Amino acid sequence: MIDILYVEDEPSLAMIVADSLEANGFRVVHCSNGDEALASFNNARPDIMVVDVMMPVMDGFTLATRIREMDTLLPIIFLTAKVQTEDVVRGFRLGGDDYVKKPFKIEELIVRIESLLKNNPKMLFGQKLMIGDYTLDSLKHQLIYQGEALKLSFRESELLRKLYEQKDKVIPREEIMRAYWSHDKYFTGRSLDVFISRIRKYLSQDPRIKITNVRGVGYMLTVD
Repeated sequence: MIDILYVEDEPSLAMIVADSLEANGFRVVHCSNGDEALASFNNARPDIMVVDVMMPVMDGFTLATRIREMDTLLPIIFLTAKVQTEDVVRGFRLGGDDYVKKPFKIEELIVRIESLLKNNPKMLFGQKLMIGDYTLDSLKHQLIYQGEALKLSFRESELLRKLYEQKDKVIPREEIMRAYWSHDKYFTGRSLDVFISRIRKYLSQDPRIKITNVRGVGYMLTVD
């Protein structure tokens, strides 16, 4: 899963963008200022940084300068309402890779993220997985059976990929909830049961595939 360091000081916007990115299969660490982001970066290197330019404590340009002293390859996308030529030029000279003007649609941001990460091994790894008689295309989020493609949601695709990559092992319910629904306070354990039931139905044409509910622990996918 792609790890995004997202730096934005406006709480309501940050929550919307972070939730949307996670719904699209990304793992997001949100920081509200440059100091927090620098500490997060030093703790765990992300695959890409999406950063607002205008922030208190440490602005986005200063943060990018500090990051570039340690990492010259990390893709950096600036978010800004400032689109004067001198600001754009400054951002690129400081090591930015792209600019997204506020306000923006989440689809535009996702396309720009995917473009910068198109050669990242995480984007390429496991693009197609053979699960019994099914093929999971985890980039297109499609489940293919006998030539027919079923479109999955991002979370369905990511969860099925996770279950398969750890097949024959029980994945704790808490780990699944934390990975895919950490920002959704309305998603419950019962909601997860319904979600898993839907995935089971998608795989029902191959009786060798089983997703077992290990009561009180979690879920395990097996292929006989």
